[in-house]
Formats: sequence, C-alpha cells, structure tokens
Amino acid sequence: MRFTRRDAMIACASVALTCSVGVLAQADKSVLGPAVFDWNALPVTPNETGSVRAVVRQPTATLNELEMHITTLNPGVASHPPHKHPNEELVIIREGNVETLSGGVWKRAGPGSIIFNASNSLHALRNVGSTPAVYHVINWTSATTPKS
Repeated sequence: MRFTRRDAMIACASVALTCSVGVLAQADKSVLGPAVFDWNALPVTPNETGSVRAVVRQPTATLNELEMHITTLNPGVASHPPHKHPNEELVIIREGNVETLSGGVWKRAGPGSIIFNASNSLHALRNVGSTPAVYHVINWTSATTPKS
C-alpha cells in the first residue's frame, strides 16, 4: 500500500485536531477569581461517614488546582484509612474533636485547630468526640507539586 500526499494531509489534520481538543479541554477550566462561598448555599451530600459540602475545584492565577470541601464526620468514625498524596492540604477544624495522624503520631485537635498535611506524608483523621466533627479541607496543586 502506498502512502500518498492526501494520506499525509489527513494524518496531519487528525493530529492537529487531537491537539486542539486537548488544548480546548484544558482551556475550558476558567481561572477562579474573587469568590464568596455561602455556607447555606452549599449542597450537602450524605455519605457513609457523615456528609460533605463541595466548595470548589478549579485553577487559580497561581495554582493548577484549588480544591475545597467541608466534611461532617460522625462520632467514632474515620474519614478514610491513612493515605498520602502529592498535593499539600490544610484541614481547619470548625466543630468537634478529632485525632489526626501527623508525622507518624496521632494528635488531638479541636475547634480552631489547623492541620497541615505535607506532600506525600501519611495522614488520617478520625472523630474521637461524641458529636459530629466539622472541618474545612483546602488542598492545592501547583507547578512544583510532585507527580506522584
């Protein structure tokens, strides 16, 4: 079978179209500008450990992605098993008492406490109180976030 000039043109057009779709898909994520997220307007999604309010997952002027959510964790349960991920994360305790795995040690944290989970550090969180724990999670990826 002979590869013709027409075949080459179709192949180039296909590659260009594929690249354009990829660029458009990435460009489709608008950069987050000034915003206010009203607690009462955030939909509550129940789950097996309590509930979650999704706030935002979007690029900003300086971050590849900013993701924020608010978790309500039922008494006596953990949000998930200990894990790690390349992005850094802040957890701000709003209500309740939790224990967090930080630097290999379980530490207690109450209302107003702030937890920083470093990149690729093993961490976990569990509600050790008798009432629901509510906490805000803010995590981000930037150009310097490790790939794994």
